[in-house]
Amino acid sequence: MNRLVRWALRSYWGLALVVITANLVGVTAIFLISWAGGVFSRIGDDWRDAALLILIYPTLAFTLGIGIALYDRRRYMRWLDDNRKPTPEEARVLIRLPAAITVRAIILWTPGVALTVWLVDRFTDYHNITVLVAGFALGGLEAAGAVYLILDRLIRPAVPIITAVLGPTVHPSSTVLVRVLVTWAVSGALPGLIIIVVLTDSSTPASDRVRAAWLFSIVALGVGALATALLARSVATPMRTMYRALDRITRGELDVRVPVGSASEIGRLEQSVNELAATLRDQMHTEDVFGRHVGSTVAERALSGSSDLTGDVRIVSALFVDVTGSVQLSAEMAPEDFVHKLNRLLATVVAATEDNGGLVNKFAGDAALCIFGAPSALQDNATPALRAARRIRDEVVATGELDVGIGVARGQVFAGDVGADTRLEFTVIGDAVNAAARLTTVAKEAPRRVLVSDSVWQAATPAERAKWKRYKDLRLRGIPGRTRTWTDIAPRK
Repeated sequence: MNRLVRWALRSYWGLALVVITANLVGVTAIFLISWAGGVFSRIGDDWRDAALLILIYPTLAFTLGIGIALYDRRRYMRWLDDNRKPTPEEARVLIRLPAAITVRAIILWTPGVALTVWLVDRFTDYHNITVLVAGFALGGLEAAGAVYLILDRLIRPAVPIITAVLGPTVHPSSTVLVRVLVTWAVSGALPGLIIIVVLTDSSTPASDRVRAAWLFSIVALGVGALATALLARSVATPMRTMYRALDRITRGELDVRVPVGSASEIGRLEQSVNELAATLRDQMHTEDVFGRHVGSTVAERALSGSSDLTGDVRIVSALFVDVTGSVQLSAEMAPEDFVHKLNRLLATVVAATEDNGGLVNKFAGDAALCIFGAPSALQDNATPALRAARRIRDEVVATGELDVGIGVARGQVFAGDVGADTRLEFTVIGDAVNAAARLTTVAKEAPRRVLVSDSVWQAATPAERAKWKRYKDLRLRGIPGRTRTWTDIAPRK
């Protein structure tokens, strides 16, 4: 079916054949009305002349309709032959095509119905003008309705192309309501009215009227069942596709794209599903990039909260790591080589910190500040900080690319957002951060390259404390008194 529709859309004669087929529906309806109403049995001896006269206008109308259809195909669908996208004007014409040709069909049928009624009245013994006008007009409307439904189906393969040119659009003549009403008219209302017209014609013998009622009832049932099935399928199929797409989206599968196959509200819904998937993909990408810049924990906190400045005071363990001799290294090495080494170091810092429940709060050139206990509280933030410090040092020594100093301190800090309404940053401010930075400077000269304050060691678990030994009491710049420090125990060889 889809292959036939696509052929009719692309074929030079396709539009003309569609118009001919639809109008033949009307001609058939009028033939059946005439036959069932006994018109043929009342034609006199001049029936040949009458038939020739009656065929004149349909022949002219068919010829004119075919010519106009070929003209429309050549003028407004040339883009199909040129294998290019339509211009906005061509796209608008195509989406209005079913309604435009339907109106044209009604215009062409109107004089034909009037002429046919006059000829029947002139050359036959049948003179009930009201019944003739009503019956033939209903046949013409049946043809017009068939034109609309067939053309509406014909242009559906081109709807995605139209949407790409015009954007999401719903033309009034292509709405679901219009489609339902036209289907109802073609399959139920018009055949029913034809039955009423035939049955109310008192000049028609009872046997002919009964035959007509049976005939059009059967036709109405058959056409109604077919039209309803096609209409239901045209609605149910895309709805099922959208349901499955939305179900995949709820499961996190965002590489979803629903084919847009209609210019109705359903097509707009299909486009909305695609836009939803694209928006969620962009949002996920933004959250991923945001998380890479500020840390996943801070990103989740920021995205789930308000834009107000927030924060609180809590006790955390701060770990500071800095590269030894970075100035000299950057001068001796090519910038990109130094950056590659630095990135490998920072990848180690991130992995060790996050695996132990901490947050890499910020990178400062060749240094990094890691926080344990904020923004996510930890029941014990000292032990994971010490584990992370040992892991970072061990992996840096194993690679042999850089030399670092690592300092860890613990204390009360402010952890929260600082900045302005238009630009916020999560940060940690307090003596623990300052002490960790100062310890890092001294740790660059320590044998094990890691120094931690006594407060961190005291807060750790006994199993972790057993892996550390006293180092020295140090005077740290900006910190009053002496700071008792610890360093980890070297493994036995």
